[in-house]
Amino acid sequence: MTTKTMTATDVSSTIGPKIKTALPGPNAKRVLEGDQKYISPSYTRSYPMVAKSGRGIVVTDVDGNEFFDFSAGIAVTSTGHCHPEVVAAIQKQAGELIHMSGTDFYYENMVTLAARLSKIAPMPGPHRIYYGNSGAEAIECALKLARYHTKRQNVIAFFGAFHGRTMGALSLTASKPQQRRRFAPLVPGVTHVRYPDVYRGCVGGTQDPDNFALGCARFIEEKLFKTTLAPEEVAAIFVEPVQGEGGYVVAPTIFMQELRRICDRHGIMLVVDEVQSGIGRTGKWFAVEHTGVEPDMVCMAKGIASGMPLGVTMTRAEVMDWVPGSHASTFGGNPVAIAAALATLDVIEKEHLLENSASVGNHMMKRMADWPKKLKLVGDVRGRGLMIGVDIVKDKVTKEYGNAERDRIVEMAFERGVLFLGCGPSTVRICPPLVVTKEEADVAVDVLEECVASVGKGA
Repeated sequence: MTTKTMTATDVSSTIGPKIKTALPGPNAKRVLEGDQKYISPSYTRSYPMVAKSGRGIVVTDVDGNEFFDFSAGIAVTSTGHCHPEVVAAIQKQAGELIHMSGTDFYYENMVTLAARLSKIAPMPGPHRIYYGNSGAEAIECALKLARYHTKRQNVIAFFGAFHGRTMGALSLTASKPQQRRRFAPLVPGVTHVRYPDVYRGCVGGTQDPDNFALGCARFIEEKLFKTTLAPEEVAAIFVEPVQGEGGYVVAPTIFMQELRRICDRHGIMLVVDEVQSGIGRTGKWFAVEHTGVEPDMVCMAKGIASGMPLGVTMTRAEVMDWVPGSHASTFGGNPVAIAAALATLDVIEKEHLLENSASVGNHMMKRMADWPKKLKLVGDVRGRGLMIGVDIVKDKVTKEYGNAERDRIVEMAFERGVLFLGCGPSTVRICPPLVVTKEEADVAVDVLEECVASVGKGA
């Protein structure tokens, strides 16, 4: 943890973070001491940020320091922190009805939100909706439903995937060993195959990216289905259109299209995990829309309710054919969370945040386009909309991961008042709220460039 004192003059813009104390400040240190005493050590913290309040992209800590949040609470606060319309919806609903379990009773806004989501679905309707409380729960639902609907037991997922930490979702997850270490046995029947990380897969530029991506998909049919996995026993393929924890790696369109063809040939469900990439993050409602592929199921959470806990599994109606008692959740579809989700969708539409996500994201990508040539440690800049990854490498020829360098870059940015997070072995993730402006983005990009250059010089 850093103790470097920073001031607002350290940021190269008249708008920007305002750092008033050493970091962590005195109040933050007190909280950190309590956290160390009482809180599970399983949480991952990159730097000593102790939040107190937030508005838009600005988060204020317990010592009055103001930070630009380019993590959005892990891509959650899609309309920014405490958007007034979302806050008003939460307050109004909390004064009317906080809980009425949707698993045993009926609640009108469960239907209202389902109808709204059906209108923006990335596959044709009619649709059915299941409500949970998180992305992991959305994945658990999809895993159970795929097995139930197809009467098949096996599932295919990808190396680098993160689908959650509950036991079923964890069995699909394959992004870091620590996430699975000492939790075996996991749910059986899951086979992992290579995800088309084009940057690392085409070392030295000797392989055509499309051929590489296509080969990753065709390996399923040409190798797995002919050796160890009978296709008629595969229930589903789970895939992230943009891998989140895996390093913000974008799945090429040709890869997603081939997965769809494989699933159609063999009666397999195509499940897209849009927990991090959905609800406008990439400039469209869902990242899979960039590929033109229509999934059978979509899992979403994070940005859907701007900070309230809500997970959703949406399927083509004929797929969700299980009977009462097959699956349920006491708190899933909580009235307050649904009110926040409805307000979030309203704000995204009224404030044209899909367009803003695409516009500001393109602006940042253009500013960083020359970084792989310009900056010693940057191997790749990739992403869609406001889901951008900057890959940090030790060597641009071997593409050796620069994980320690990445961690120092993220910490230095915190010292300068901008909150980034890492993802994958050595990627800096950039995922601000969808309300971010180009001017605010410029501040963050300037800070990040300064930090990358500084670490690259051995500072």
